[in-house]
Amino acid sequence: MSEITAFRDEVRNWLEEYCPEGARAGASGETGDAMQRWRDAMIEQGWTVPQWPKEYGGGGLDRAQARVLAEELGRVRARPAIMGGMGTGMLGPTLLEYGTEEQKKRHLIPITRGETRWCQGYSEPGAGSDLAGLQTKAVEKGDHFLINGQKIWTSGAQFANRMFALVRTDPDAPKHEGISFVLLDMDQPGITVKPIRTIGGNSPFNEVFFDDAIAPKEDLIGELNHGWTVGKRLLQYERSGQGGLGGVGGTRQSPRTFALADTAKQYRGEKEGRIEDAAVRDRVLTIGMNQTALQLTQRRVMAENRGGETMSFATSIFKYVSTNLTQELTDLRAQMMGTQGIGWEGDSFDRTELDTTRGWLGSRAMTIYGGSNEIQLNIIAKRVLDLPD
Repeated sequence: MSEITAFRDEVRNWLEEYCPEGARAGASGETGDAMQRWRDAMIEQGWTVPQWPKEYGGGGLDRAQARVLAEELGRVRARPAIMGGMGTGMLGPTLLEYGTEEQKKRHLIPITRGETRWCQGYSEPGAGSDLAGLQTKAVEKGDHFLINGQKIWTSGAQFANRMFALVRTDPDAPKHEGISFVLLDMDQPGITVKPIRTIGGNSPFNEVFFDDAIAPKEDLIGELNHGWTVGKRLLQYERSGQGGLGGVGGTRQSPRTFALADTAKQYRGEKEGRIEDAAVRDRVLTIGMNQTALQLTQRRVMAENRGGETMSFATSIFKYVSTNLTQELTDLRAQMMGTQGIGWEGDSFDRTELDTTRGWLGSRAMTIYGGSNEIQLNIIAKRVLDLPD
């Protein structure tokens, strides 16, 4: 028996014992106690962030083991033990590279336990794609920085209790210098959060105003005035997640493709188990093949790289491809539904149809946030294809 097979057996036995029915998708009735037991068990095992080092609350697994764990969690339809979000996908990996030992122990363990919810203070009204033009100022005051300014498009700020932010600590330095990367509490008098309602009908983004807000100096990540390097690295982790590189990868057909095929059969007809409309069938198959090709390429890149420069620039390729592919999928789903795919409210539309409309509208932002398509293409041209500026 190989080591990985033995590990799979170990995971299956562990899940049988510690993953209660109430913590599995589709469970009915009261699931609160079951989810708490499941959360405690996963935290104790270090499997909320399985590839992080054990000393910071992780599981210490290698990539192959983490893939097995993900497959087995999917097999039993286990619900996520914690909602990691930006903590596990963006800030945590950045702290592992740039944080001090004290900062790692102080911030990473609460992330693994789901005790903190982080938001990202990057974009400003005058600094979006040109992020280095940010003007939110941080002035040194003894053991802390005093922050004044504004951030915008801050995802989840209304729910977060902590923020990682880029601030200008030297206004006289060149544009890409004089920037520092700091952490701060959201629950303080100097911070005001105002949600922004989008065309999709919800408010995932916010304006955040700083009026003498405080960031402790002990939470300066990296060197003073050299936060641009830290901030760029975090963006690579963000794009890794958006491009599907943040997990352990997969080769099976995406569930979204099967759902798309089901939608086509329901609204465009079915004959002998196939989508009746040949043109629609071709489009569904094309999206499915492109998704599979993307997943296989993700697996190959992750196997060949260990976080080096090639991997860093690959994040822009995958972010560009995956977000465009998702937009194609949401376009086709809405089109297949016809007039039922453009409903906003009313008894003539079911929940799935209303969600399709909102999903299509919301997907329009995917090629803008996290670095617009134009920014990704510029990075690919310069850093991957080595084209001149």
